[in-house]
Amino acid sequence: MTLTLNREYTYIHMKSNLLLLLLAFLPFTAFSQPLVVSLWDGTPPLQVDMGLEEEHNRNGILRISNVQTPTLEVYLPEEDLAIGKSVLIFPGGGYTILAYEWEGTEFAKWLQNHGIAGIVVKYRLPLSESLTDAKEVPLLDAQRAVRLTRHHAENWGLDPGQIGIMGFSAGGHLASTLSTQYEHQTDREKDAVDALSARPDFSILVYPVISFRDAGAHSGSRANLLGDDPGQELVDRFSGELHVTADTPPTFLVHSQDDEGVPIANSLLYYDALHRHGIPASLHIYPTGGHGFAFGTDRGTVEGWTHVLLDWIQAMD
Repeated sequence: MTLTLNREYTYIHMKSNLLLLLLAFLPFTAFSQPLVVSLWDGTPPLQVDMGLEEEHNRNGILRISNVQTPTLEVYLPEEDLAIGKSVLIFPGGGYTILAYEWEGTEFAKWLQNHGIAGIVVKYRLPLSESLTDAKEVPLLDAQRAVRLTRHHAENWGLDPGQIGIMGFSAGGHLASTLSTQYEHQTDREKDAVDALSARPDFSILVYPVISFRDAGAHSGSRANLLGDDPGQELVDRFSGELHVTADTPPTFLVHSQDDEGVPIANSLLYYDALHRHGIPASLHIYPTGGHGFAFGTDRGTVEGWTHVLLDWIQAMD
C-alpha cells in the first residue's frame, strides 16, 4: 500500500499562529476544559493490540497519525449560550494523518463560542498495522461517534435530533460516506450504544473528497483507504455520489474553484445527487482559496465562508 501524504498537509500553515492570535481578541467565552471520551471500551473492533503508539508531529500544524485509541474531544458551550445543537468534526489528512487542530479543535472552539457543541473525532486511519479490515475502520469509528454522542446527549445538554457532522478533505469523504452508509454493518460484537441511530441530522462538507471513480482525482486518499488497485465494486462503494437517497441528511458544501488538491467536481457531483433526490443542500464555491483553507484566513474571497455556515446551522430545524 502506498503511503501518500496530501500536498496540502506538507505545506506549513504559517497563518495558523496568526489565526490563533486573532481569535484571542474576539469576544470568546472562557472555554472549560474539553471532555475526552473513548469511542470503544478496551481494544476497538477490527483491531488487535500490538502495543503500537499514536504519533504526533508538529511542523506548523499538529499532525496525528497511527491512532490506536479513537476518541471524542467534546467542547460544550456555556449553558446560557447553548442552543442544543452539536457538530462532530472529522479532520482531513488523506487518510494518512489528522490535521487535528487546523481542521479540528480550532473549529470546535469556534462552534462552542456560538452555542454549538464542537466535538472532534480522532478516528483511526487505515494505514495502521494493527487493523484487521482497514477500509472499514474509519466509517466504523464515525458511526460510533454519532451513536455515542446520542447516548450522552441528555447529560451533555444536547438535542439528540440535532447532531451534525463536519468533514474536511478526506474527512469530508468520511463524512459523506457516513451520510450515505450510516446503516452499514460490520461483523463484530455489539453493545447497547449500537442500538442508537448513526444517521447524522445534517452534514457539512469542506473541500471534500467524494468520488473514487476518477483514479487521478486525489488518488492518495483512495490508495490509503482501499489499496493501490481496488476493484470497481469497492471503488463504487466508496464514491459517495452513487449512494445518495431520500434519507441522506441536508448538506452544506464549500469548495474553492482553484483547488488543485481536490477538484470542485467532487462537491458538484455530490450536490447534483442531493438535488436529484430532493435533499436540501447549500453549495458555496469561491473563486480563490486553494485547498486546505480551513477558516480561510488571508485566502481571498473564501475568508467569510464560516459566517454563511453559522447562519445555515442556526436555521436547521
